[in-house]
Amino acid sequence: MTGKGPDGAGTLVCYRPNPMKAVRIHSFGGPDVLQVEDIPKPKPREGEVLIRVHAASVNPVDYKIRSHEFALPGMKPPLVLGRDVSGVVEGVGRGVTRVKMGDEVYALLDPDHGGYAEYTIAKENGVALKPSTLDHIHAAAVPLAAITAWQGLFDHGKLKAGERVLIHGAGGGVGHFAVQFARERDAYVIATGRAEDRDLLEGLGADEIFDTTERFEAQLRDIDLVLDLVAGETQQRSWSVLKKGGRLVSTLKPPTAAEASRHQAQAIGFMAEPNRDELAEIARLIDDGKVKVVVRQVMPLADARHAHEYMEREHVLGKVVLVVDSEIPTETAAPV
Repeated sequence: MTGKGPDGAGTLVCYRPNPMKAVRIHSFGGPDVLQVEDIPKPKPREGEVLIRVHAASVNPVDYKIRSHEFALPGMKPPLVLGRDVSGVVEGVGRGVTRVKMGDEVYALLDPDHGGYAEYTIAKENGVALKPSTLDHIHAAAVPLAAITAWQGLFDHGKLKAGERVLIHGAGGGVGHFAVQFARERDAYVIATGRAEDRDLLEGLGADEIFDTTERFEAQLRDIDLVLDLVAGETQQRSWSVLKKGGRLVSTLKPPTAAEASRHQAQAIGFMAEPNRDELAEIARLIDDGKVKVVVRQVMPLADARHAHEYMEREHVLGKVVLVVDSEIPTETAAPV
């Protein structure tokens, strides 16, 4: 049923009886802390969108939050994990104008609302119409990884046509988008990955590929931009390949200003931020056939614990996705 919000101010919500299914943690720890529970269905406030989730992506940041390896201020259990989803708009708060009831959307969520649930809340700035050529499973795999790649390359890395970019961890969720975005901007793309990543990276358009066992720094010079998705000693070895004034952008350990100064380079660390215009542009590239989405493993929501175990144990090419809508059979989304 549809009606005004509790304050009578015109919030449009399509209500369904509570509760809803969600996967939450009540303490930090191993995969066993993930519990399927019934919790209240959320309601959108001003500027927010209620999404009936069809599929939710699993990202490395999820298990890092779960294990308390990574934390944001104020983030404490109980928590519903998951930063990106694909689904249908079920309700909109006051002031929302870019999407409406019934729209098929994909979204990058703020940390205070998770995607491992039948319903979630997203701020309007994190919601865009999903790529029309993708099903919900593949659309859910896009927002966080693709926005991270986009912002790392263009917003922070200032990558331009003709420049040389070195992408570390290029076979992963963020990396496989970064290779395609850089190629689409006519950059010269050099990728590092494991031996089993080579076929994928060649198919995505990388110009050069280095196995992680190779000393890339012995062969590369005059790189304009390093997109570091690995950190550790790989980041340290990357300074020497940058040209004077080059940029090193990392999503993990922030590179130090002192190290950058020593190598006459720029150092940027960042976290992805929701951006509906960038999501819309990424959807256009996907629908135009210029970017493809690699989903490696699909599991039902109830198997979130196994999804975390899989991601922590295996080297994952592409993305892992949880199916939330029970009417979507997981076997129809075979790995790409």
